[in-house]
Amino acid sequence: MDRRSFLGTAAATLAAVPLVGLTGPALVADATGTTRTTAATLAATDVPAGQYTVVHRFWNAMPTGITVSRHGRIFACYPRLGDNVPFTVAEIRDGQEIAYPDADVNRQNPDDLAGYFQSVQSVVVDPADRLWILDTGSPLFAGSSYGGPKLIAVDLRTNRIVRKILFPSDVVPADSYVNDVRFDLRRGKAGMAFITDAGGPLGIIVVDLATGRSWRRLAGDPSVVPDPSFAPVLDGVAIPNEFGSDGIALGADGRRLYYSPLSSRRLASASLDAPANPNATDAEVAATVKNLGFKPMADGLEADDKGRLYGGDEEHNTIWRRNPDGSYQTIAQGPDLVWIDTLSVAPDRHLYAIVNQFDRQALFRGTDLRRKPYLLIRLPIDAGPVRLG
Repeated sequence: MDRRSFLGTAAATLAAVPLVGLTGPALVADATGTTRTTAATLAATDVPAGQYTVVHRFWNAMPTGITVSRHGRIFACYPRLGDNVPFTVAEIRDGQEIAYPDADVNRQNPDDLAGYFQSVQSVVVDPADRLWILDTGSPLFAGSSYGGPKLIAVDLRTNRIVRKILFPSDVVPADSYVNDVRFDLRRGKAGMAFITDAGGPLGIIVVDLATGRSWRRLAGDPSVVPDPSFAPVLDGVAIPNEFGSDGIALGADGRRLYYSPLSSRRLASASLDAPANPNATDAEVAATVKNLGFKPMADGLEADDKGRLYGGDEEHNTIWRRNPDGSYQTIAQGPDLVWIDTLSVAPDRHLYAIVNQFDRQALFRGTDLRRKPYLLIRLPIDAGPVRLG
């Protein structure tokens, strides 16, 4: 499918998929949400379905990523995009953000790009309960050099780095911006990682975790490019932007890969088998792509073990759920939900989300309009995370 017909199909379905809100007291924020230490310390029935609780407030650097381990440990990350960022990965413990796995490796060191975390965009706990850290190597969106972009694994039992995969420059060139990652540990000898690239050639990067080999698919495909002249209305102001493939999620059955450009209101999927095959051509992968039509403008995507997808609606300060039949439902809304970034389904059967006012940065507004604190929220969803492996 060419770019024009792909984008046209998405536009044609724009008005055909309404967002259905919850009834009763739903869509009301819990104004008394308090800072907690771990997911395990929060009662599983602390709020009715549709309401959300503030788990943690961030008063310093702007976070983007969030993930929760099998034992309830909570990890966040903070890319170096202009704030003072003393550490780019943290564990939230006893209401404090503690550099993780230690303060030293979190130092930005341009003289040793591979040895230190430069600017981490995403953190994800995999089905084996390891923490994976995705380093863009591109502070301030200024571009990267070999050694900066990398994927790092930390053993949560020992809190030590146990794997580091560097991306070759022909897979992740200087103008790339590796954004988010998901894992299927059933593939290959040690599993595979699937990464969206929101910059450069765009597309999906696949990593063989056993060998460290990586390859890119769908570069420049209509399903990963931003919509032309895209100008979302944020805080009542049209703000043009051009970000490509961003959100990513794996279906509960491990058959489909879901993704979307940030600068769009559409959703796509591809067969997971196709990009996972290092010998498959771009054309063969593209042949498996499905245009799933309209979805709200969203940053991160997430999936649960019941086959449902989640994202934020950045234009309306809401969180939505896409059901297996393709229908959408609003599951949370509030005036303080300004830019839902990463979402993460946790073993405690809650959806966690970072709220970081990303669009209010000077990069987009000319003046920094963000007002601290940034938030980590959660809400019950009666489902667990997708675990492939």
